[in-house]
Amino acid sequence: MPFNVVHDADGLPRIILTDPSGSSAEVLLYGGQVVSWKNERREELLFMSSKAVWKRPKAIRGGIPVCFPQFGNLGSLEQHGFARNRLWSLDNDPSPLPTANNQSSVDLILKSTEEDLKTWPRSFELRLRICLCSGKLTLTPRVRNTDTKAFSFTFALCNYLSVSDISEVRVEGLETLDYFDNLIGRERFTEQADAITFDAEINRVYLSTPTKIAIIDHEKKRTFVLRKNGMSDAVVWNPWDKKAKAIQDLGDEDYKTMLRVDSAAIETPVILKPFEEWRGHQEISTVSSSYCSGQLDPRKVLYGFQ
Repeated sequence: MPFNVVHDADGLPRIILTDPSGSSAEVLLYGGQVVSWKNERREELLFMSSKAVWKRPKAIRGGIPVCFPQFGNLGSLEQHGFARNRLWSLDNDPSPLPTANNQSSVDLILKSTEEDLKTWPRSFELRLRICLCSGKLTLTPRVRNTDTKAFSFTFALCNYLSVSDISEVRVEGLETLDYFDNLIGRERFTEQADAITFDAEINRVYLSTPTKIAIIDHEKKRTFVLRKNGMSDAVVWNPWDKKAKAIQDLGDEDYKTMLRVDSAAIETPVILKPFEEWRGHQEISTVSSSYCSGQLDPRKVLYGFQ
């Protein structure tokens, strides 16, 4: 299904994906970033900061940024890598992925530039397929080593989800797992709660996570179901009030209506030999939350939806 390309007020090429149901998604070539995803009722499902900066070279806070070749702030590379503030191109040769004939989709590619090789001297091709289909948004990232030597990287798709009220949200599927707490020097803990709820700042990397995670918004009676493969970690982040005020491109009250749950490969970096390719996959869908004693039955969300 073809897509439309428009240019926004800042001159950034914007790709519009539409589905017969009425849902839509918007993707920027800048950063290869999904910046909007609306359901068939035209409700926005992704969060965008009220103070997002839409001009290069600043990364855009919101939507689904792509973090590569690192997640975090290590060495000479900019925080979370450079993929999220580079201009990507349309990918005319996405093989070996099959053609996405029945879906509204776009294939993007980012290749190493001379500028990037100065700070990260590895030659690569980063591809991203974005598909919109029947209420689902899927992203399939691939990294190919086009260098003569092996290299390693970490990766994340940062999913800024729009929620009604962060204090009314719970995340299920990460209980009993180990996590690194970035607020306490990356100390390692084991999750003790039945579900993650929010009443303060949180910044954790959950390890060896399942392929399905549920983000339950009680007020909207809506649940995001995140399915992922090839990215075994999951980042859960909300800055809460004090940190929100300290982040320049985030509104003071924005933390109340956002939650980031990322698909990531962080703890164990991906190692690629020359001409090898890594592939990840994530799918976000929404389902209506059914209540049982005031809570969603996690078995139905995590195991009942195929």
